[in-house]
Amino acid sequence: MLLFVLCLGLSAFEPTNAEDKQRPNVLFIAVDDLNAWVTHLGRNPQAKTPNIDRLAKMGTTFSRAYCAVPACNPARAALMTGQRPWTTGCYMNGDPWKKYTTEGFGLSNQFKQAGYYVAGAGKIYHSQTYHPSEWSEYMDPKSYSLDGPRVKKYEGYHEPLPHDLKDDDLGDWHVVNWCIEQLQQKHDKPLFLACGLYKPHLPFAVPRKYYDLFPRDQIQLPPHREDDLSDIPPAGVKMANPNGDHAKFLKSGRWKDAIQSYLATCAYTDMNIGRLLDGLRNSPHADNTIIVLWGDHGWSFGEKSHWRKFALWEEPTRAPLIWVAPGVTKAGTVCERPIDFMTIYPTLCELVDIEIPQHVEGRSAVSLLREPSAAWNEPAITTHGYKNHAVRTQTHRYIRYADGSEELYDHRNDPYEWTNLASEPASATVIQELRAHLPTHNAKPPQQKRNK
Repeated sequence: MLLFVLCLGLSAFEPTNAEDKQRPNVLFIAVDDLNAWVTHLGRNPQAKTPNIDRLAKMGTTFSRAYCAVPACNPARAALMTGQRPWTTGCYMNGDPWKKYTTEGFGLSNQFKQAGYYVAGAGKIYHSQTYHPSEWSEYMDPKSYSLDGPRVKKYEGYHEPLPHDLKDDDLGDWHVVNWCIEQLQQKHDKPLFLACGLYKPHLPFAVPRKYYDLFPRDQIQLPPHREDDLSDIPPAGVKMANPNGDHAKFLKSGRWKDAIQSYLATCAYTDMNIGRLLDGLRNSPHADNTIIVLWGDHGWSFGEKSHWRKFALWEEPTRAPLIWVAPGVTKAGTVCERPIDFMTIYPTLCELVDIEIPQHVEGRSAVSLLREPSAAWNEPAITTHGYKNHAVRTQTHRYIRYADGSEELYDHRNDPYEWTNLASEPASATVIQELRAHLPTHNAKPPQQKRNK
């Protein structure tokens, strides 16, 4: 009896829940405009991203990962608040995210309320804006030059780069330095560190040594068809905007130059990611840190006569997603299940045993981190504008526009989405199945605004 009482007394002093234990740290890496052109995904054989690939070898990479919205502002608002655009009404870059979302709903705030020291730098929300109440500390964006001195918006894209740059001329260099300093510090709380890298966002202007990695005479155009819009409904053609950037590049002959510049800018970003990973490896937090890296959406380079993001096809919606979770993920694993970035918020909460707020609309993907081949019956869903949605399963992409027009692609036979099967009688069953995943309610935006 005495032994039982002693054991009972001792148990009262033992940790009874995760809040009483030292939770793992989190390194949260957001990369702006990074599409699937990273080496380990194989979408573009010209890509050179050894450090992103190094991270993939450390944990689990998702080979079919998709954004919630193919535009910076609403994509980040959705991922960070856990609410989809059809709930908030934040659909476009011109919709100020703070007016459409609720302060306190942010992922960083959830960690802050759970006892984390929450630090951020660079572009996490659009235009490097944020709610100060949701962060313990945030790097002052006025302390560095975002694009480098004298750089114009379209240099390296529509226009050639007229001058030289150094690595530390660009803001991302200083953002990574700041994050490495945070990793070197000793905190009396677990650390949630968000590192928002701006490149490869326009302008595609980086030091010349990165262009030298991709000689212009060796640049290959992405797989494309000149008649690829012939079976696309008018709503899709409008999104493609073939008379915009694509017409300019055909006229100027600079299509390959833009691809060279993008690959070079991705290589610059990869270098900074390598510096950040080295900083973590050499820090006191190396063995107790969850890492998640994501690109906020994809990017098109002439596929379907479309450029940039702002559309619902594979190229503008697909982006890297890599997880490293000690004790959960296995090194070098690949998950082929379709997944969207609304899973990131609840997955992080579950990994550190923080309550998932009721407003969060995504599903945790911890089961896939533990076993990449585990069952997963949810598709990835991407929204662009009011009532325009794409549903991506492991085998198909289904697009439905606000006017009711549709597209359907079978990725088993058509990985570049060249043949729209929506009008085929044999497609009726799969369309009905995929249509069931569309939202039944779409918040109406006060007004439609142009993307910038």
